[in-house]
Amino acid sequence: MNDSVDVVKTGTSTIGITFDGGVVVGADHRATMGHFIANKSVQKLFKISDTIALTTAGLVGHAQSLSRTLAAELRLYDLKHGTPMTVKGAATLTANILVGRPHYVQLLIVGVDDSGSSVYSIDSAGGSIPDAYCATGSGSPYMYGVLEDQFEEDMSSDDALRVAAKALLASAQRDAASGNGMDLAVITMDGGFNQLSEDEVSSLLSGI
Repeated sequence: MNDSVDVVKTGTSTIGITFDGGVVVGADHRATMGHFIANKSVQKLFKISDTIALTTAGLVGHAQSLSRTLAAELRLYDLKHGTPMTVKGAATLTANILVGRPHYVQLLIVGVDDSGSSVYSIDSAGGSIPDAYCATGSGSPYMYGVLEDQFEEDMSSDDALRVAAKALLASAQRDAASGNGMDLAVITMDGGFNQLSEDEVSSLLSGI
C-alpha cells in the first residue's frame, strides 16, 4: 500500500444496537498512523438522514467522502420519490458504491423505518449483513465480549445506551487504536436522530 493511501487510519471501535423502537449507534474518536495517535477527535459517526446513520472504520478520507455521498443520495431519493429510503435500501446503496469503487473502510448502516430497527455491517468489498447488533474495527473483539453478555431482545433505549457505552469503554481500555472519548446517538421513528452531548456521555459513563 503506498503512502498516499496509508496516511491516517481509524483503528476504531464502532457499534450499532437495536432496541424496542429504535437503534443506538456509537464510535470512538481516535485516528492513528501506525503506532502514532494522529488525531484524538475524528468523527466516525455520521447522520445521513433523519432516521439513518453511518459509522466508519478505515481511512479517514474514504469515510468522509462516503458520508457526503450517502447523505446527498438519500436526500435526492426523498425528493424524487416523496418518501425516505429504507435502511435496507441505504445499506444496499452503500454496498453497491463499494463494489463499484472499493474503499478501505468497514461500515455500519443503522436506522429505523416502517419495518423496524436495523443494523447492517458492510465490508470494503460491498458485502452487507444485517444483525440485531454489530461492532466493527480493531476494538470489536472487546466490544463483542460486552455485547454477547449483555445484549437482550427488546431492550429500552436507556439499556441499549448503557451497553453501547460499556462496549466502547472496554475497547478503549484494551485496544491501542481506539479511545479518546466517544460519540453516541439514539435513532427512533418519532424522535429521529439524536446525538448525546459531551455532558450526557460523561453522565452516562459515570453511572457504569
